[in-house]
Amino acid sequence: MIFWHHLVPVLLVPAGVLPFLGRFDKGLHFWGAFGLATLAATAWTAAQFSQSWSTGFGPAIWLTVSACLMLFLVLSLLVPEFWRLGAILGPWILIMAIMALAWNQAEATRSSEIGSVSDWIGVHVVLSVSTYVFLTMAAIAGLAVILQERSLKRRKPGRLTSSLPSLADCERLEIRLLVTSEIILAAGIATGLAATSTGDAVTGMSHKIVFTVAAFAVIAMLLLARQLWGTRGRKAARLVLTGYLLMTLAYPGVKFVTDVIIG
Repeated sequence: MIFWHHLVPVLLVPAGVLPFLGRFDKGLHFWGAFGLATLAATAWTAAQFSQSWSTGFGPAIWLTVSACLMLFLVLSLLVPEFWRLGAILGPWILIMAIMALAWNQAEATRSSEIGSVSDWIGVHVVLSVSTYVFLTMAAIAGLAVILQERSLKRRKPGRLTSSLPSLADCERLEIRLLVTSEIILAAGIATGLAATSTGDAVTGMSHKIVFTVAAFAVIAMLLLARQLWGTRGRKAARLVLTGYLLMTLAYPGVKFVTDVIIG
């Protein structure tokens, strides 16, 4: 297990450095690098959760990374220009893998055997992970908006911005991912409240709900502002990143405090 624990992040390196190695295009190198990263991360995540449900910070990061990669490959096949967001996603997953490698506990916290997790908690976990994955993609699209807008103002596109979707495509992808995130997030809040009311809440659930509701409010405010006043560009992207920060505090942030800091 220790061997695979160190090998898997290495297998993510091609996807992490591909955007900086010459031209970034949708060719064999792209599918090979991100396909390998997806296979490695997903297999390692499945191995960690195969026997029991882990609440550790490291496994939570791996679950996020593998889910993001799977969603990215699916949307890259279905949505034009989505694959270009891999220029930011690749380095992001590599950083996350290094974080998981650095903080993964020798004995991850095990909350319960698979199958004994309550229905509300099980549904809530699925919705929470799904929300965070879609919001991660929205945040990546938002960061791409900021980079593209800055590049247009400077009239000097760099290697990274040349690899990203156009500004209009970035904004289109950003809003679609945000709407999806908000819908799933609403369901996640409902199941979280249900779990709390039935006494099934896990440690830190109250803190998660506070940060999650705050993220929901920020995203709702952005969607409303876009509809009423056409808010877009860097201003909208900063709100997206704010919502993502709040969800980061709600999901892996609480796990980091309970698993790493408190121990």
